[in-house]
Amino acid sequence: METATMGRVLTEATIESLKDLWNAEQGLRPADQVRRVTVTDALVDTGATLLSLPSRLIQQLGLAQTSTRRVSSSIGAGEAAMYEAVRLTIQGRSCTMDVLEVPDSGPVLIGQLPLVHLDLVVDLRNRALIGNPAHGGEHIYELY
Repeated sequence: METATMGRVLTEATIESLKDLWNAEQGLRPADQVRRVTVTDALVDTGATLLSLPSRLIQQLGLAQTSTRRVSSSIGAGEAAMYEAVRLTIQGRSCTMDVLEVPDSGPVLIGQLPLVHLDLVVDLRNRALIGNPAHGGEHIYELY
């Protein structure tokens, strides 16, 4: 369920270790031991690009760092660590996304790329996250 606070759109999101899911599928890890987190207050940020997670959640999911990337934020330019992929689920829609690290003081950020993958848009009038009206609210990928 989405909520709006002072113009912000928050949503529930479940994030699962893709490596753990694969290992469970291969019988290498019990399904009940797949590392996952569910947050009720992920910030939908159309000014952000990726899925960003605080360091503590990255550690909880057991994600390995894959690289660093140049980033731009409200405090200026810098670098941030990139981590291996997770499965992100919002409103019953799932996608695979790499993770960008943010400080523990920051929220989970749902940026443009996850929104496109999940075919979700921000309804500015109602300050809510909804299925793309151009697709009748259904989860549809455009091939052109």
